[in-house]
Amino acid sequence: MLHQPAASSGKDPSSAFKARVGVWMFIVYALVYAGFVAINVVDPLAMEAVVAGGLNLAVVYGMGLIVIALVLALIYDRMCSNHERGQSGGKGGQA
Repeated sequence: MLHQPAASSGKDPSSAFKARVGVWMFIVYALVYAGFVAINVVDPLAMEAVVAGGLNLAVVYGMGLIVIALVLALIYDRMCSNHERGQSGGKGGQA
């Protein structure tokens, strides 16, 4: 059984776009996370405050961080897919 790449890979013409989008999304997420850390440093007892459905701020903010990461990943995937589709003239790929 031969183990070869499924498809030939070359230079990615969308790599600069992907890097730019990835850096901006990292900055957005880092700022949101920095807010979480800042609350814990400045006023750790604030994390005990019940904010929604009997859940404290620490749980709600932590789950929010996870959801934001997932949403950003989905947005990144869609943006990069659309950019690659535009680079290839709309040929190939899935919608």
